[in-house]
Amino acid sequence: MRILLVEDDAMIGEAVAQALRDAAYAVDWVSDGVAADLALGNAEHQALLLDLGLPKLGGLEVLRRMRWRGSRVPVIVITARDAVADRIRGLDLGADDYLLKPFDVQELLARLRAVTRRKGGQAAPVLSNGVMTLDPTTHEACRGSVSLVLSAREFALLHALLLRPGTILTRSELEERIYGWNEEVESNAVEFLIHAVRKKLGADAIRNVRGAGWMVERHV
Repeated sequence: MRILLVEDDAMIGEAVAQALRDAAYAVDWVSDGVAADLALGNAEHQALLLDLGLPKLGGLEVLRRMRWRGSRVPVIVITARDAVADRIRGLDLGADDYLLKPFDVQELLARLRAVTRRKGGQAAPVLSNGVMTLDPTTHEACRGSVSLVLSAREFALLHALLLRPGTILTRSELEERIYGWNEEVESNAVEFLIHAVRKKLGADAIRNVRGAGWMVERHV
């Protein structure tokens, strides 16, 4: 899953970005509102972590513009502004959640899992297609009698597919969810990860749709 982090404090930004990478997210980090506005218009992200006190363009204006363009990307505001009026304005402009600094990184990750579940129409904390399950908290995948913990990239791949069972994702769509801007992507990286997941969970765990991409079947 690809996250856009908008934070102008270098120390906080680096700490949050590293925590997200450790949790198997692909992270794009920008430090001002103009760069955030451009990134939201030019790249696909599955969630936005947005500070409010940004240079060049304030966080609330970034939020207003993205919702005006019709973006439905989940937004968690992360800010030191604790005034109730600021929180109300942010939520009314389209924020999905609000987290005050300083915050515990584990709480941020839990809130991120929650808002992305809601976007995908999932209420349960564990993703499932009816046959296979994936726990975003532990990165544990289960299929039949097989239960094991996936690597960070294997988890990111299967998470992208299980968020929308029955939906075909192309190579570029999978790469966008697994890798950030500054990460080099080898030409066969997606195939390598799919092979690794199939080896662990079964050859038919991920289906190839020739000429289109890959999917996990939806089972009722």
